[in-house]
Amino acid sequence: MSLAGSSLWPIIASLAAQGAPGEAADPAPAAPEAAPAPEPSLDDLTPPPPPVEWQQMMTDDMMTQIIDGRRRPGYRPDLPDQLKQDNIGALRPPPPEAFPGMEDQLPVPDRWRLIESLGVVKERWFDPYHQNTYKGDRAICIPSAEEQELRERAGEARCKTPKFLGLKGDDWFFIANLVSDTVFEPRTFPIPVGVQTTSRPGSLDVFGKNRSFVAAQTFIAGVALIKGSTAFKPPDIEYRLTLAYQANYVDVPERRVLDVRPSKKSNRYDSFLGVQELFVDKHLGNDSDRYDFHSIRVGIQPFQSDFRGFLFQDSQLGIRFFGNRDNNRFQYNLAAFWRLEKDTNSGLNDITQTPRDDFIFTGNVYRQDFPFVGLTSQVSVTYNMNREKNDIQIDHNGFPVRPALLGDLRGREYDVVYLGYSADGRIGRINLTTSLYAALGEDRNSFFTSKPAKIRAGFAAAELSYDHDWMRFRLSGLYATGDKDPYNNTEGGFDAIFENPIFGGADTSYWIRQTIPFAGGGRVISINGRNGILNSLRSSKEEGQSNFNNPGTIFVGAGADFDLSPQTRVSFNANHLWFADTSSLQVLRSEDSIPKDIGYDLSVAAIWRPKATQNIVGRLSAAVLLPGKGFKDLFDNKEGDRAYVSILANVILSF
Repeated sequence: MSLAGSSLWPIIASLAAQGAPGEAADPAPAAPEAAPAPEPSLDDLTPPPPPVEWQQMMTDDMMTQIIDGRRRPGYRPDLPDQLKQDNIGALRPPPPEAFPGMEDQLPVPDRWRLIESLGVVKERWFDPYHQNTYKGDRAICIPSAEEQELRERAGEARCKTPKFLGLKGDDWFFIANLVSDTVFEPRTFPIPVGVQTTSRPGSLDVFGKNRSFVAAQTFIAGVALIKGSTAFKPPDIEYRLTLAYQANYVDVPERRVLDVRPSKKSNRYDSFLGVQELFVDKHLGNDSDRYDFHSIRVGIQPFQSDFRGFLFQDSQLGIRFFGNRDNNRFQYNLAAFWRLEKDTNSGLNDITQTPRDDFIFTGNVYRQDFPFVGLTSQVSVTYNMNREKNDIQIDHNGFPVRPALLGDLRGREYDVVYLGYSADGRIGRINLTTSLYAALGEDRNSFFTSKPAKIRAGFAAAELSYDHDWMRFRLSGLYATGDKDPYNNTEGGFDAIFENPIFGGADTSYWIRQTIPFAGGGRVISINGRNGILNSLRSSKEEGQSNFNNPGTIFVGAGADFDLSPQTRVSFNANHLWFADTSSLQVLRSEDSIPKDIGYDLSVAAIWRPKATQNIVGRLSAAVLLPGKGFKDLFDNKEGDRAYVSILANVILSF
């Protein structure tokens, strides 16, 4: 509002008429007395408006002080003089006629290499952080005559893609992956011995020295050839091959731990080359303008049945039909797998052996934002058909793994269906991951009764976490049922097909990382498997069969992750474990009672990523198991160990 229209004007006029404060008024000559003046009206008391020149001066002065970015209606400030630019000697671009034969086109490098032609990027084959043809950032050249001529006219290098690949058309991408995974792992765990196996003659204790050391170096090399612009739609076709080579060294204090022959040393060096991926992925078609699609994949391929790998996470020979619907709100998988044999010491696929008579048929559906926004739900049905009753399998170290040397020692086969529900995402500020499974089926030969038995087992696991700035706090719980009566016609212990759980600290955890042998009552049998959480009493997670006569697992844990910087994370985990039911252990060990308490599993881990990417990752972790009454009952030894320790140093380099 301008001052001219303000209600302050009467006051200003009054002050102007009275003079400045503290200043005396000029004396006026005396006037003769006259009759009293009439009473003044309100109109007579209103002061006259200020001069027009004063109003205009004040208005112009205030208009020059308008805040930047604001305008006053009806006011247009003076504009600066128009700038003139002279470009003496400038030439117009040459007309198309100046380029014979190219009136309607001009050869340029392909759109992926245009940025390099402009001098913005210079490709280096060993640099995965910038544009790199070997990482699928740019299409490879197709050595057709037209392409060679076009590149020659544009001054570009000729295509050198091998002609024997038979590639036609454009949009072919090549991807190479190289991974180095180095592990150093000193550890302690109960090692059973006997008079004929101990390295110290005269020792009659059930358990020997518990210290051991593992070192493993794994190199993973993978290549893929993909057709299609995968940034916006699924590839038209993909060929992929991944090989893994591992060299490992193990040192233990006792004999017959690494090899069945007592004459063998208590240390071992071994190496193996495995085929982890070998498949063709064919895009069958799209179902919407937003690239809802359906595809098929055939060959050795990875598959994970749920979000955290509780039931089946492996790379196996199979065929998979998959796709999505409703703008990717629904995803689905239909798959069948024929399980490959594994190398005993590395756990890699061994394609030199005949595949197992063990088959997996699975189907699942994912629904995003159900039942809550931010939460993805999954329902699944998985059928494991095992026909290995007449199969006798000896591992590479000479130990029998099928059938397991447990109970009646007879061969087994079974049919089991897993009905599952899993969820992953968040509800408000709470992150949630959960999985529920019911295992229903029949074991053709229960090793306790040598008769058929029904399989009725269940599993539940959940993890809740809360993020606060750079910190995440986690609570987790797991319950896998145990078999209550080994001699009835029902097997109630839950077991997975091939578990690799990312849960409760994963392989930072002592119990998940280490294999605990079950001495006394079972030969070459373990309480749990390496990189597994279930107490399944199997001969081997890789080569053995599922066992539903087991004590089950109860797990409660708390943890926290602290991102100290984009490069550094520190994690803490505190877990407590129990057997769900020790009836099967009591029968196998011929004991009246075995407590359920396994003990406390405490761990800490530090992860360092110097480039703030996954290309260089270093991890150092330490875990300790404080045995409970149940663990001490099973594994109490002469030395009376009060704690078992695992240290893991791991360096991963990726290209």
